[in-house]
Amino acid sequence: MKTADETGEYVSLAERAYNILRDRLVMLEIAPGSPINEGALAAELGIGRTPIRESLKKLEVDHLVVSYPRRGTFATAVDIKDLAAISDVRRVLEPLAAATAAKNAPTAIRQKLLDKAEQIEGLDTDAMSNAELLEYDLAVHRLIYSAVDNPHMEEPLVRLDNLVTRIWVMVFDRLPSVGEHVREHSTLLRTIVAGDADKAEQLVREHVQNFEMAMRGAL
Repeated sequence: MKTADETGEYVSLAERAYNILRDRLVMLEIAPGSPINEGALAAELGIGRTPIRESLKKLEVDHLVVSYPRRGTFATAVDIKDLAAISDVRRVLEPLAAATAAKNAPTAIRQKLLDKAEQIEGLDTDAMSNAELLEYDLAVHRLIYSAVDNPHMEEPLVRLDNLVTRIWVMVFDRLPSVGEHVREHSTLLRTIVAGDADKAEQLVREHVQNFEMAMRGAL
């Protein structure tokens, strides 16, 4: 069975459950180490346990939950020491993704990128919390990854971005406003839309480096 999500696109119940649980886990609305109650989630989301179980299997591949025989399923811990290893991979993949998106993004995706750039330009980031800003950061990254038009690149990028965002959420109370970090996305999105692969690659490389420096400063 499929249902319409908030964008009007149709997704399976398992996909709907996955998307909801993924974002709760990434934003630490489900605290690290917390048990995942299938029955409670099924009742809350109004779907059966089978789609919940399917979504949890995918979340385990994403390293967002872990299952133990006879104990159940739990949100994974957030290990700040993972930042260095994740950053090593992101420094390679993120610029490549931006350049590839500039070359390959379908017309419909380019319009979505442009719409997101205009949306960000209209934000009053000074009045927004870091949690609200992080949701925009996630949305931008996922949109760029989809613009790559290569699932073999998109899937690991989404997984890594989810994991690094969890670390970010752990420390963002120690960070100044990340409004400037989010505003940087507008130029990047417009560069990708324009098809300038070299500039997009450069912008993302600087963006990832600045992010890592800010995170290390907070840690």
